[in-house]
Amino acid sequence: MASDLFSLEGKIALVTGGSRGIGKMIAKGFLEAGCAKVYITARKALACDETAKELGDRCISLPQDLSTVEGIQSFVARYLTHEDRLDILVNNAGAAWGAEFEEFPESGWDKVMNLNLKSPFFLTQALHETLKKSGTHERPAKVINITSIDGLRLNPQETYSYHASKAGLIYLTRRMAARLIQDNIVMSSIAPGAFASEMNRVARDHGDEIARRIPSRRIGADEDMQGVAIYLASRAGDYVVGETIAVDGGVALATPGN
Repeated sequence: MASDLFSLEGKIALVTGGSRGIGKMIAKGFLEAGCAKVYITARKALACDETAKELGDRCISLPQDLSTVEGIQSFVARYLTHEDRLDILVNNAGAAWGAEFEEFPESGWDKVMNLNLKSPFFLTQALHETLKKSGTHERPAKVINITSIDGLRLNPQETYSYHASKAGLIYLTRRMAARLIQDNIVMSSIAPGAFASEMNRVARDHGDEIARRIPSRRIGADEDMQGVAIYLASRAGDYVVGETIAVDGGVALATPGN
């Protein structure tokens, strides 16, 4: 039935970077769509715990720094003490760094590339068997990578490693999706535009100004992100493999100067 297409009833989900911003939006949406449990992880334990408490008993906090393979392995070992399967993984944890070309530091390169590009690969790899256990031809498991419209087009800011990492993750999504579909795991990505968050403080603090440069004339709302994430995670998105959906109010399509 059409009414069941977007249901996540009984599903177990994991959202990285789930304590705030886009990750928190998605975690909340998944719970409202019927997930039995949504695990969230973030580097800052207090923030992770507070968000889980805010979202209710079905949201479980498992704080962890996922920027290293060792951290990922430690996290997965902890997760497997709670669950023996995973239906939905959202690779959302990310970082940004801006500096002029002549001064851009190695630390700003490595931090962003490690968290934005390396971690989604190795976390998905570490959870592969757990996801595989959940997926079937009829109802595959899901992996959703949170990329960015900065991986689709340039913005004026000198965020070299961020641009490179998000563009790389979009193509990595396609490469991994081609492999994982063999195991009944569907991978796709969401490329957000301007959403109010700690990472996008400009949109958070100057939303009206930013909105004037967006074809839709507003920044993204929580429901905009929740809607596309639920679509990809649910039965409705089962046949969408390796694709990136821009959720940006038309920014990536706009011609320069508009």
